[in-house]
This record gives sequence, structure tokens and C-alpha cells, in this order.
Amino acid sequence: MKVRVRFGAVLVGVLVAAFPSLRADAGSAATPQEFKVRIENVSRDDTLKPSNGAKAPAAVAPGVWAVHRTTDLLFTPGQPDRGKGLEALAEDGNPGGLTESLKHDAAVVSSGVYNVPVGTSGPSPIGPGGVYEFLVTGQPGMRLSFAMMFGQSNDLFYAPGAEGIALFDESGKANTGDITPRITLWDGGTEVNEEPGVGPNQAPRQSAPNTGPRENGAVRPIAEVRDGFTYPAVSEVLRVTIVPVQRIAR
Repeated sequence: MKVRVRFGAVLVGVLVAAFPSLRADAGSAATPQEFKVRIENVSRDDTLKPSNGAKAPAAVAPGVWAVHRTTDLLFTPGQPDRGKGLEALAEDGNPGGLTESLKHDAAVVSSGVYNVPVGTSGPSPIGPGGVYEFLVTGQPGMRLSFAMMFGQSNDLFYAPGAEGIALFDESGKANTGDITPRITLWDGGTEVNEEPGVGPNQAPRQSAPNTGPRENGAVRPIAEVRDGFTYPAVSEVLRVTIVPVQRIAR
């Protein structure tokens, strides 16, 4: 199964342009702190073992990040998708629409796209060993949210909980370390699920973007969705870390 080639071909057309959006926030006198976020695909060539006997890695598509002050920025668990771009990200790996929506969200301090793997020069998904890295800047009280498609699915995506991840603890100290346990595999509720790695309406095999029966469901952790399929644990696909890198002088 040529996951990387097919999946990349579907996505590169919509990812050629990066959609960076940075907006300065002047609402706090605290010294800003910069963080590096690293997302590594730790899946193996046989992480997916579908019923047809084929084996495949768990490719992950480019994603969107945002620093914000409120909760439920990207979605609300148990509620339908809001129609602001998360559907295209979860179904087709296209971050463009969601990025544009975040540009105009008053709760967002800064936002952007991560779509170019470390060591490469162009946008693409990441397979085993592939890494995305991006920098964010925050102050106490700010949170980080991000989302990226689980490639061998119809509308599944990886993201922290709806509240995001606090960049600082209650004492104002910058948080650091492995945040993989804070990441969940979510079902977007917009397209009927098919067996991962097999479904004809999944990004590596679909005839065109936005292809597949609509579900009209809600955003939920895939662990709560009884679709009869098996999905790898988050830790079998991703390792996500966040590290403070420097203080930004005013």
C-alpha cells in the first residue's frame, strides 16, 4: 500500500500555500515565552492491520495550531462540527479553511499551519519517523490547541481536549515535556467511518476530496464510537513534546 505517495498526491495540491497567521496580543504585561512543539510519527510499517491482510503505517496529515485564552476553540465534544474548516482538515487533511477561520476569531492570540516535515522543503503528510515542528509564543493564562488528520480514516483527527493545553502552570511556570497522554483521537462526526486503511472514501484512496457518505453526527473521542473497527493507541502513532526555548525580550 503506497500510503505516502497516494496520500501526498491528494494533499499537496491544497497545501502548497502555507497559511501563517500571527497576531500580537497586547493584553498582558507578562514577558512572552516561546515554545517549540514537536510532533513525531512513531508508527511502524505494520501499525495498521486491516481485515484484508494488508499492513500499513499510520500517516498523519499537516495540521493547524492556535494559542488562545478560551476553551472549546476548535470544537465542543458532543456537538456537531461548526462548519469552520475542521471538516476539511479531518476528512481530507486540508488545513486551509480552519486556518482562515482562526484568523478572525477574537479568542485567538496567534495561529498557523504546520505542514512541512523537518528535513524537507515542501508540504506533505508524515509517515514513520517523520516530524513536524513549530514555534508558539504565550503568556500565563494562554492555552495551545492543534489538530491534524489521522490519514487512514474518513474524518478522524488528533487533538488535545477541547480546553487545549495550558502553556503555564498555576504558579506561572512554563510547562514542558511529553504531552502525548493529553492527545486524543477524535471522530469528527461528518462522514461515515470505514475500516481504517481499507475504506474507499479515505484520503489515500478516495477519488476526490470531500468524498463519502455524510454522518451528521457529533465530535467525539473515537473510543466512544462503536463502529466495530480497531484503531491504534495515540502513543502507537504520535509522540508530542513541548519545550520552552527562550525568553523574548520586550
